[in-house]
Amino acid sequence: MAELATNIQIQQSSRIRALTFPREHGAWGLLLIPLVTGACIALPYGRGFADLTLFVVAALSIFWLRTPTESYFGMGLLRIGNEEENRAVLRTIGLLAPIAVASLAGLLWGGRNLPLLLLGLIGGTAFALQAVVRLFGRRVRMLAQAVGSLGLTSTAAGAYYAVTGRFDERALAVWFACWLFAGDQIHYVQIRLRNSRVEGFARRLVAARNFLGGQVLMLVIIGAAAKIDVLPAFAIVAFLPVVLRGFLWLTDKKTELDLHWLGISELVQGVVFGVLLTALFLSRM
Repeated sequence: MAELATNIQIQQSSRIRALTFPREHGAWGLLLIPLVTGACIALPYGRGFADLTLFVVAALSIFWLRTPTESYFGMGLLRIGNEEENRAVLRTIGLLAPIAVASLAGLLWGGRNLPLLLLGLIGGTAFALQAVVRLFGRRVRMLAQAVGSLGLTSTAAGAYYAVTGRFDERALAVWFACWLFAGDQIHYVQIRLRNSRVEGFARRLVAARNFLGGQVLMLVIIGAAAKIDVLPAFAIVAFLPVVLRGFLWLTDKKTELDLHWLGISELVQGVVFGVLLTALFLSRM
């Protein structure tokens, strides 16, 4: 009896955590890596860390706030099932909302940093569209994630602006590069999830043909952007590791999918990308 009660308590705690804390672990990377990358690229042109600190607090609190808000309005993947869960969701909203409001007020006080409102509008619209696309079911799940990643990676431009006070071509270029990279990661993870049991080079090549074609197209886009000086001359270097891992999967003899390792490896790919992209942008100084 005691064991049953313990199991129920564990399940309840797990549900409350899922209702109040963002479940998409990869989304944290898609939010934080562009943010850090944008901030690092902006440092040589910076005006201090006060606004960046406020921006980081605002971005994290708003991102976290989305999960309990969706849960409260019944828009999330998991629905509130009892009064205890409802109280937990409301407590989380009550904790995070003042933090988000205070950090935003500090950023915008006296009419400062108004371009961040535009970024916020774009990000909010992306998340709203993501919620709408989700209504069409699992077959458009990847599209929903790609739309949402536009909002997540906007932190690259936001952090750049918070440091420099400028919303210029460089800010947009960093955002664009981070969004392309995020799209590649989302597509790769979906390919691995859907084809974890596929064996052999030929079968995997067929299964991943659209993804691999997308990788080649991504390199063409990066090369064209570098050619017209939107991105650094060798920006393609930052994308080569993630492209290589996509093609290496074709020759991998393992058929067991280790989700934990997949998450770690994609996080490492994100960090490597951020470091390389930062170095390439700073080389243009």
